[in-house]
Amino acid sequence: MYKTLRIALAAALLSPVIALAEDNYGANPAAMAVVDELVEEEGFEREALLTIMADAHRQDSIIKAMNRPAEKTKAWHEYRKIFLNDKRIAGGQAFYRDNKDALERAEAETGVPAEIIVAIIGVETLYGKIRGSYRVIDALSTLAFDYPRRSEFFTSELKHYLILTRDQQMDPLTPVGSYAGAMGFGQFMPSSYRHYAIDFDGDGKTDIWENKTDAIGSVANYFIEHGWRPGEKVVLAAEPPAEVPEEMLSRGRKLKPRYTLGEFAAAGFQFKDTEDSQAMAIAIEFEQPASMEYWLGLHNFYVITRYNHSAMYAMAVYQLSMAIGKGMRE
Repeated sequence: MYKTLRIALAAALLSPVIALAEDNYGANPAAMAVVDELVEEEGFEREALLTIMADAHRQDSIIKAMNRPAEKTKAWHEYRKIFLNDKRIAGGQAFYRDNKDALERAEAETGVPAEIIVAIIGVETLYGKIRGSYRVIDALSTLAFDYPRRSEFFTSELKHYLILTRDQQMDPLTPVGSYAGAMGFGQFMPSSYRHYAIDFDGDGKTDIWENKTDAIGSVANYFIEHGWRPGEKVVLAAEPPAEVPEEMLSRGRKLKPRYTLGEFAAAGFQFKDTEDSQAMAIAIEFEQPASMEYWLGLHNFYVITRYNHSAMYAMAVYQLSMAIGKGMRE
């Protein structure tokens, strides 16, 4: 078997035209550079990596998906409907009930509310029902070697993935995930898996693919590692002044709080449940059918955006968590 593999691999390496026709990365120069680096710096066996690259395939549908993210084509009121609906709320409450012990332990140990953890898993994978259908090796290789705009990032993620699967003794050609290579219940990228996933049930293995307890603990750990402050609010509803100061609004990925609540009040924003006037926030506007609505995102709102750098994503998680929690904590 191994002799046959070596012969096939050698043929692919000696015939780039055939390799390209087969649409794999067995003769791709950038892939070979990754192989060289992992052999030299991480102690991989070259032949094993070459075999993997020869079985990693370009997927044009991945590139198309990367070029049309949902948030660039949807207003907030449209985007919100995807995640704030009866099905997802009921599913979250069922997931909460089924995993109550793990969720309550995660909340007790980290201070991250159980409903926030559930909402992340709900937004990411519909509580594990939709975890992606692309082989992770294909997704990461396609984006590393055929998507120049994000090549550096996805090349790094591909390396993390190969190290992760080696360390966990997994076949790198088998796992499936999103078109961007995100994995498991919480859709962790490989670097996040390696840095933040934890063995929350103590069985000696960190598994966010099938183990819900590990997935719950790992999401909570991700939030703590990114600075979640237990007991603090996430957002404040706000009424803006007649002329909203442009510099106080979040734009794109500029989501980090940079003005105090006192400064927002001085600028004419009105909001209830006032916190410490020195607490930092950012103003966020969301498009409704006939008007704009405004919120002040606090520190914990910013932490949610570390999971996905999007104000709409963070607000969807927050509002879903509130709907789930309302049914579970009453």
